[in-house]
Amino acid sequence: MQNLSTLYPKIKPYDSGFLNVDEHQVYFEQCGNPNGKPAVFLHGGPGGGGSEEVRRFFNPNVYRIIVFDQRGCGRSKPHGCLENNTTWDLVSDIELLRKKLDINKWLVFGGSWGSTLSLAYAQTHPDSVSELILRGIFLLREEELKWFYQDGSSRIFPEAWQEFIDIIDEDERDDLMGAYHRIFNSDDTAKKLSAAIAWTKWEASTISLSYSPTTVEEMSNPEFALAFALIENHYFINKGWFKTENQLIENIEIIRSIPSVIVQGRYDAVCPMKTAWELSQAWPEAEMIIAPASGHTAFEKEITHALISATDKFGKK
Repeated sequence: MQNLSTLYPKIKPYDSGFLNVDEHQVYFEQCGNPNGKPAVFLHGGPGGGGSEEVRRFFNPNVYRIIVFDQRGCGRSKPHGCLENNTTWDLVSDIELLRKKLDINKWLVFGGSWGSTLSLAYAQTHPDSVSELILRGIFLLREEELKWFYQDGSSRIFPEAWQEFIDIIDEDERDDLMGAYHRIFNSDDTAKKLSAAIAWTKWEASTISLSYSPTTVEEMSNPEFALAFALIENHYFINKGWFKTENQLIENIEIIRSIPSVIVQGRYDAVCPMKTAWELSQAWPEAEMIIAPASGHTAFEKEITHALISATDKFGKK
């Protein structure tokens, strides 16, 4: 049996700070080798924030690892702020951070929503990207949103789905994302918080083939849940501010020559395999790796192995 690569040891940042953009203070940190190969980690959600664990996908002796928390979440301030918080604001932040850190090109690593943002950034600034590593592909199309928030994953996780819909009146359940949006934009603080926790618990319950009560509990933390749910819903209601829903596939020509790896769990119930397959068909130059017994999260053993194998490979260049 193949020996699976595991996460690198825990490390602490050697530098951290904030980008001041609009009314936002965007947190960033640098870890690993200050003279190493630059790599930026784009977290999921949107609204998820970075973590200490994501530093560990990179060999700290080889990489200069940059992690930042996107507008309104994680360690960025103000928490949960939706003003001037769009895909294109985040793309601008990434490029501003690259220039601030005096980096010529960097490897861009993103999973789930991070894969969406990675593609949007690379297609906007292709000359800034040395390589791409994408996991759990999400292109923010209507069929993908309906799969997870209306009818699809609900059939695989019916008990978790029941908790997700319980907070919504029965006559509003034909458009759950819209119903949640109305709650999130209401003045009912208590109901807004309950809805945010329900929204976040749904995602926490479906990201792995192995249900993790710890993950559900961590993601149900009220402060985390409020920013996560409000920002996700805000982005999804606005369709990511893309010109067309197939924009990221239609613009593949711009990044076709960038060395890239796509890692996808076969049984990903959050971002189904079909999306990654369609992306790989439009972009055969990218290496497609299917984790045959995995779901969505980057921390399932097969997916972790594939991601670290990719960073190790690109780290030798």
